[in-house]
Amino acid sequence: MGVIVREVVAEDNVPRGPLLELLARRISACRLCPRLVRCREHAAAAPPRRHRGERYWARPLPGFGDPDARVLLVGLAPAAHGGNRTGRMFTGDRSGDWLFRALHEAGFANQPDSRDAADGLRLTGAYITAAVRCAPPANKPSPAEMRRCQPYLLEEMRLLARVRVVVALGKIGWDAYLRARRAAGGLVPRPLPRFGHGARALMPDGTILIGSFHPSQQNTFTGKLTRPMLKRVFMTAQRLSRSS
Repeated sequence: MGVIVREVVAEDNVPRGPLLELLARRISACRLCPRLVRCREHAAAAPPRRHRGERYWARPLPGFGDPDARVLLVGLAPAAHGGNRTGRMFTGDRSGDWLFRALHEAGFANQPDSRDAADGLRLTGAYITAAVRCAPPANKPSPAEMRRCQPYLLEEMRLLARVRVVVALGKIGWDAYLRARRAAGGLVPRPLPRFGHGARALMPDGTILIGSFHPSQQNTFTGKLTRPMLKRVFMTAQRLSRSS
């Protein structure tokens, strides 16, 4: 069975703002990591029964959201049959079900769910991105793959000039943000702040980093992360973004 890949359509995945649009197109065409290319395309070629016959995005995912965002979310990577299928971060999987409900409750999203890239979801005041843009095998990108993806995160951080609060969804997102700040020449606290759910770290430029357990099934099914816990993170981010 061949890979069923959707055509690149602007309204599928491209955020507003001309420079972010250009960056999104560059990201979507990336093929720098052979292992990740194989993984994302294999997922499209051999989908589970529930997704057979669907047209997969099967490309790297740019971030999406409000170009004037004051809150930036940094996750790990697209899910093989979530964002890799739908063409939008955290869309079409259980993690997204939890994330967008919390964003909606905190006033960042106009609806509590995210089913596909044409479902009318809009973010206000928030922008979602990830450390890695392709679905990695076993959700474990290599250090080299993360380094190759880092310039995309750096460029998003540069273009999203109004961001005052960063929510790291998981330790990988936390570490990726701190590495990106260093790579961009920005100062970071010493010693480096440690990740934890609800942990906060004040950057020298006033940006506030907040940690959250990732809304993966590994965390939500076991009760390590509950809906009230996730909601509190984004209510805090909303309050801090307005006061900073």
